[in-house]
Amino acid sequence: MDSARPAQVIVGLDAGTTGVKAVAFGLGSSWRRVALREYPLLQPAPDEAVQDPAAILTAVTAALAECVAATGGAEVVAVSVSAAMHGLIGLDRELRPLTPLITWADARAWEEARSLQQSGVDLQALTGVPVHPMTPLAKLLWFARHEPETLAAARWWVGLKEYLLSWLTGRLQTELSSASGTGLLDMKARTWSATAIELAGVSAEQLPEILPTTSQLPLDLAAARQVGLRAGTAVVAGAADGPLGNLGTGAMAPGLIGLSLGTSGAARMAVPEPSVDSGRRLFCYALTDAVWVTGGAISNGGNVARWAEQSLTPDVHPAGDGGADQSMLELAASVPAGSSGVVMLPYLLAERAPLWDPGLLGAFLGLRREHTRAHLVRAAVEGVCIQMRLIVDRLSEIAPVHSIRATGGVFRSPLWREVMAGMLARPLQVVGEEEGTALGAAALGLFALGRAQGLRDAVSLLADPDAPVPPRVEADPQLVETYNRVRAEVPRHIRELDRVADLFAAADPSV
Repeated sequence: MDSARPAQVIVGLDAGTTGVKAVAFGLGSSWRRVALREYPLLQPAPDEAVQDPAAILTAVTAALAECVAATGGAEVVAVSVSAAMHGLIGLDRELRPLTPLITWADARAWEEARSLQQSGVDLQALTGVPVHPMTPLAKLLWFARHEPETLAAARWWVGLKEYLLSWLTGRLQTELSSASGTGLLDMKARTWSATAIELAGVSAEQLPEILPTTSQLPLDLAAARQVGLRAGTAVVAGAADGPLGNLGTGAMAPGLIGLSLGTSGAARMAVPEPSVDSGRRLFCYALTDAVWVTGGAISNGGNVARWAEQSLTPDVHPAGDGGADQSMLELAASVPAGSSGVVMLPYLLAERAPLWDPGLLGAFLGLRREHTRAHLVRAAVEGVCIQMRLIVDRLSEIAPVHSIRATGGVFRSPLWREVMAGMLARPLQVVGEEEGTALGAAALGLFALGRAQGLRDAVSLLADPDAPVPPRVEADPQLVETYNRVRAEVPRHIRELDRVADLFAAADPSV
């Protein structure tokens, strides 16, 4: 990206699960600059996955300041914001955190989710969100049961997006997209649901006002000074990271799926209005009032490969300049597709789509003496891809799926690309990581400013004309055949486990 610095830029600010990315896109230019900062995902106790809001703000401030400095004085027309979904923070009256950010990966509210499922209310039909410990609805019920004093002390309950907007603008507000992932929104009325709020044990006055995702707010003076911008610069409320991923990757038509795979993963399809599938396996979240996405997210994506590296191959070191990830994947590629019969159920964290059962446990199935850790590592990669196939199969019931637009760091690996394409049995077009959520945020910002006639036009205006055509990975017919057999074997393995369970139960009735 060596083009001359533009006169105007727009910044897409993307705060994710483990880090923040600020990307400046030149208007009328292929110029771009990226600034990254990471922050930890803390696990202080089993089933807990939290983050320090102050650490996130420090990272966001540093990334945005670096990005602004890289513009060299170009006019920043707006900062458009994306944030990870399903988080929950309790704030006092001065907007100071009373709790950590309880992330989507936190599973402590599994009993509360179960009780919500048994409430007799079809919450998914109302809100578009499957009942699961990830949701702020279930998390609030957990506080009501386990920390009622915290629930009573909190003036506000918000997520990561609202916390960032508060810092940027001095106003505590949310937008339709992030609200649609809370389990507290009536998706038809586009307002907080009285039914869901009552179940959660809070009041509507403890939740922020819901704005359109295209709303513009002025940048607060204090934040402006910290990042080097002019006070009053437009801050576009933006949307949640999942729907913006579809926009950034260009997956905006029926039959075209946007697939992202990072720490977690998701597959989503754009639809014109909110709805729920008959099997209640898919979520439905807003991008704008007129564009929604339906799909499913898995909790166990690239984190499964990280677990395999740490647990199975800690002694494998790169021979050259590559990292441990590369060496581990080379080990996995040394064994045949299908891992010689080993299948991994990769449920290391409380799993989400399409089963929405946080009690599922991970397992290796089909193990024999001849299997090595190379087989286990490959089975881990294949197990993640199997979960994505389950979601794609559900989406194909809405509209025939003809192709996939994929983004995520794992797809730098040939093994991940080949396995995913073969498991999905469809061509895979891998787009750059910058063509994901940050680009989606910037494009929504351009549309909000009136500088583009539509969302797709906005993406086109920010596209780099000099960028290479994203590689298209065809599904290898032999891999497709192999993975069809692998998927067909999973039910048989489960039946065998059930038979073993029956044997244990017969031998010891207390089991």
